[in-house]
Amino acid sequence: MRHPLAAAILLLAAHAATAEPAGFRSVTVPAEHHGREMTGAVWYPSAGGGEAVSFGGNAVFHGTRVRDGARMAEGSFPVVLASHGLGGHVGALGWLTAGLAEAGALVISVNHPNSTWRDFDLQEGLKHWTRVRDMQAALDWLAAQPDLAARADFSRIYAVGFSAGGWTALSLGGLRADLEGYAAHCETAPPSPWQCADLERRGADLAAFSAEEWNAGRKDARIRAVAAIEPALTWGLGRSHARDLVDRVLLIALGTAETRLPATDFTGTGSGLAALIPGAEVEIMAPAAHFSALPPCKPRGPAILAAEGDDPVCDDPPGADRRALHKRIVARIAAFLRL
Repeated sequence: MRHPLAAAILLLAAHAATAEPAGFRSVTVPAEHHGREMTGAVWYPSAGGGEAVSFGGNAVFHGTRVRDGARMAEGSFPVVLASHGLGGHVGALGWLTAGLAEAGALVISVNHPNSTWRDFDLQEGLKHWTRVRDMQAALDWLAAQPDLAARADFSRIYAVGFSAGGWTALSLGGLRADLEGYAAHCETAPPSPWQCADLERRGADLAAFSAEEWNAGRKDARIRAVAAIEPALTWGLGRSHARDLVDRVLLIALGTAETRLPATDFTGTGSGLAALIPGAEVEIMAPAAHFSALPPCKPRGPAILAAEGDDPVCDDPPGADRRALHKRIVARIAAFLRL
């Protein structure tokens, strides 16, 4: 009997070989809670037309092929809210958002103020609850656009995200954070890259946050399912924090126990979040590492990062293939969301 994921990958691969690239348009979303607007994008099933472009690429990363201004296909499409990681941007998840649109979803994503590339304030960006409000504002904006709303199936609204965006998706679905628990973990966590010690070196102060704001429930009743890739902020939680979480949850871990990023490892070797959500579907994909979820790197990408003293986000474990991994993740999430 063929494994459901294998069947989904084959189906999407066959679809991708003949499908139009996702339709795309840049958008601007009001965000009163920030006192400014957010830039973002919408991806959707295309009926052709528009301009073929590569979106989200730069000197380090390859972009994603889309059709800017394409006609939207006929039909009614489930809505997916997509949230990028800390310091990322909407283009960094273009492979996922475009892939889900090609699979049959209407996807919206925004550049989260204060936690986006070139718009980054770590202390402000760690106010994870503002990211939830960003996505709610994006959903409200989409519902107010007649042409988009006419194609949206608002009975099927889902949240997906990577890293800090994975937490945003889980928070929209009802998972609550715990400031005291996370701070306690940070007191004993080993000094490793992208872990608590690294946050401190970069000027983050957990003691400055309000426990009331950090721990408050942010569930949005419109969300029907959540898919989180390597979610952050999951340390220090108990079963009570998942009490209000939506029933349908997919958690995707990248890498083996040796290559997973400690800060976002939700398995038994890490925060143990997966065990707190008995009904969650858990998928572990390897060979891979946390940053394998970023776009494929250009040949000069690693050297550029090294020259800038940036994190080595182009480095993957031996045998890893980002493009193949991305297709596998898209297929898994598309199957989970029944696109």
